[in-house]
Amino acid sequence: MDKVRFGLVGIGAQGGAYAGFLTGRGGFPGMPAPECPPHCALGALCDTDPAKEAMCKEKYPETPFFRDWKDLVDSGTVDAVVTTVPHYLHTEIAIYCLERGMNVLVEKPAGVYAKSVREMNECAAAHPETAFGIMFNQRTNRLYQQVKDIIESGELGQIRRSNWIINSWWRPDSYYRQSGWRATWGGEGGGVLVNQAPHQLDLWQWICGIPNKVYAKCIYGDHRDIIVENDVTIVTEYPGGATGSFVTCTHDPIGTDRLEIDLDGGKIVVEDSRTATVYRLKKKEDELNRTMSMMELVKLTQGNAAGADGLYTVETFENTDGWGVQHMTVMEDFACHILEGTPLLAPGADGINGVNLANATLLSSWLGKEVDLPVDEELYLEELNRKIAAEGKFPTR
Repeated sequence: MDKVRFGLVGIGAQGGAYAGFLTGRGGFPGMPAPECPPHCALGALCDTDPAKEAMCKEKYPETPFFRDWKDLVDSGTVDAVVTTVPHYLHTEIAIYCLERGMNVLVEKPAGVYAKSVREMNECAAAHPETAFGIMFNQRTNRLYQQVKDIIESGELGQIRRSNWIINSWWRPDSYYRQSGWRATWGGEGGGVLVNQAPHQLDLWQWICGIPNKVYAKCIYGDHRDIIVENDVTIVTEYPGGATGSFVTCTHDPIGTDRLEIDLDGGKIVVEDSRTATVYRLKKKEDELNRTMSMMELVKLTQGNAAGADGLYTVETFENTDGWGVQHMTVMEDFACHILEGTPLLAPGADGINGVNLANATLLSSWLGKEVDLPVDEELYLEELNRKIAAEGKFPTR
């Protein structure tokens, strides 16, 4: 075969956009639709909503439609499945696919709680012949790829501190009222950490490494009629002694997206996930600490550090890829992995890192203390089930 036929399970906002991408008939509202990648095709659609079924049969009459996702997986009409469904179902569907040799591309987050994601990863490891990926579309952003390459090259030394403010996730109450499962413990498994911020949680760890300790402050229903977290401040510690912070919320209509990474030999600043500025110190900070005079310090504090005779050089680069392009790039990467065996940009097993961090963040907030990573899976699930039981909307897990 020269194309991978994708089966979309769940035709909501995300699944509907993917169907449009794969057929050239639209995508995300208000954004130009990218061309369908050369190795991808729409194979089948699935949803339990009769209205979605009617829409799909009208818009995609040539595409098989299923009401039960297991029927789609077993139908022989697709080569890979994409799980565009409520978060709790990601691991259940993925495990069913993996056990049957069906390639599966899991939407973010990989799951709601680390225990289920670990079980999914173990199932994938037991079926290495089956492709297993995750929709971390922001990894296709060439800007972040270049930042990661610079850090991994070692030219700027070790990371000392990283800070990411990502408040550009403003969501009004109308957003949360779209579906009954949104912004609930039992239906969605949380708020901003499992819905809006998983991409940045993944990129943060992909670029800066996985922390071993987490302390967090979360506010639940901050200026919104919801009970899950929508204002989060995380402080992390890393095995080598570096520290980090991550701030996100959904109630800031102006928003900020700024990542700063301080290293021995310079600093990297990313604004709006679009522009990166790399400051390369001409002497490592340790040497500056030992040798800088007070006169030089005055120049630095007056903003005269750059230039030919200054302390550092400056490089700037940009990325302009749109979101639709990024999503389709992940699908094409996944298809080429199936067809040609090329390495995955976003292996499915990587999804547990962000889930671990999100779980540890909530657990730290609930317990009011610092917690270790990997998260205590049983303790987190126990506390989550308490939240679900108190909510009363969905059964405990």
